[in-house]
Amino acid sequence: MKIGCPKEIKPQEFRVGMTPNAAQEAVARGHEVIIETGAGLGSGFDNDAYVAVGARIVDTAEEVFATADMIVKVKEPQAVERKMLREGQLLFTYLHLAPDPEQTHDLLASGCTAIAYETVTDSNGGLPLLAPMSEVAGRLAPQVGSWTLQKANGGRGVLMGGVPGVGPAKVVVIGGGVVGTHAAQVAAGMGADVTVLDRSLPRLRYLDDVFGGRFKNQYSTAGATAELIQSADMVIGAVLIPGAAAPKLITREQLSTMKPGAVLVDVAIDQGGCFETSKATTHADPIYEVDGIMHYCVANMPGAVARTSTIALGNATMPFMLALADKGWKQACQDDPHLLAGLNVHAGQLTYYAVGKALGIDVVSPAMVVKA
Repeated sequence: MKIGCPKEIKPQEFRVGMTPNAAQEAVARGHEVIIETGAGLGSGFDNDAYVAVGARIVDTAEEVFATADMIVKVKEPQAVERKMLREGQLLFTYLHLAPDPEQTHDLLASGCTAIAYETVTDSNGGLPLLAPMSEVAGRLAPQVGSWTLQKANGGRGVLMGGVPGVGPAKVVVIGGGVVGTHAAQVAAGMGADVTVLDRSLPRLRYLDDVFGGRFKNQYSTAGATAELIQSADMVIGAVLIPGAAAPKLITREQLSTMKPGAVLVDVAIDQGGCFETSKATTHADPIYEVDGIMHYCVANMPGAVARTSTIALGNATMPFMLALADKGWKQACQDDPHLLAGLNVHAGQLTYYAVGKALGIDVVSPAMVVKA
C-alpha cells in the first residue's frame, strides 16, 4: 500500500502523523511511505530521518494526496485537504465529527473511507488511540490553567500550591477518566486543593483506592457542580462521550456565581466543549474572558508538546496503521471489531451512530458496510 503523511496545516499544530519508526515498520513490510517535506520538523524529525528508513519525500501535500492509498494524519483534514480526498481513499486520523457538520458533509461528498482515532476501542472498553493524547492534555491542563490564573493573564493571581500561611488554589476536575485523572494528579502535585467529579461509582472507588489522600472525589450532580464552582479558582472540563458532542456542564448564568478571574480549562473542546461559553482557540491566542471568567479552550492542546505527543500517538496508532496497510481496511476491520468501531465514514455513508444523532444524519451499520 502507498501510505501518505502530509504536513499538518491547522494553526500551531506541530505534530506529525507518522514517526520515522512507524515509517520504517511500514517499509519493512513492503509498503511505500510518502512524506511531505518538512512534515516532521515540528516534532524534531527532519527529512533525512525519514529517508534513512526508506520513505520518499515529496514537495507538496497535493502529491501526497494524489499518490497515497491511505492518508495518515493527526488532526482532522482542513477544508483545503478535504478537497483533495477522493473516492476509495482511506483516511486515518482524529476526526471529531459530532460538532463539525461541515467536515462531515465534505468527507461524505469525497467518497473516502475515514477511520477516526478517537472512536477505535479496546477489549477493556477504552479508547486506545485517544488515551495517549488524553494523558498529555490532562497533564497539560493544570499547567496552562495555572498560567491563565496569573494576574497578568487576566486570572485571579492565585498560586497553585500557595505558600506557608496562604492556602492553595482550589481546582475542580469534572470527569474522572483518563484526562481527569492525569489532570488531578498534576494539579495535586503542584500543591492545589483538588476535587474530582464523576458519575461512575466504580470509577470513584478506583480513584479513592489508588489516589486517596492526594485529591478528593465526589459524585457528580448538577447541584454538586454548581456548589463547587463557586469556590473554585480553576475548573478543568474533562468529560467525554465517545464520538458524541460533549454535554454542557456549566452555563453562562453560572459564571456570575464564580470568583472573578477564575479559570475554565475545556479539554473537551474538540467535541464541542463542556462549558456553554466555550469556543475553540489556538496556541497563538489561547485565552479569552466572558463575564469576568477566563477561558482556555485550545483545540489541540497536545500540539504544544509536539515531540512527546507525536511519539506517544505513534506508539498507539502504529499497529492499527500496519494492519490497515497489510490487509486493506475492509479485511482489517472484519478481523478486529475494535478497529471497526473507528469507522465513521465510507463511500458517502455515515457509519457512526453518535455522530449521526448529533448531526441528524442517517447512519449505516459499519458491520453491514464491511460485509458489502
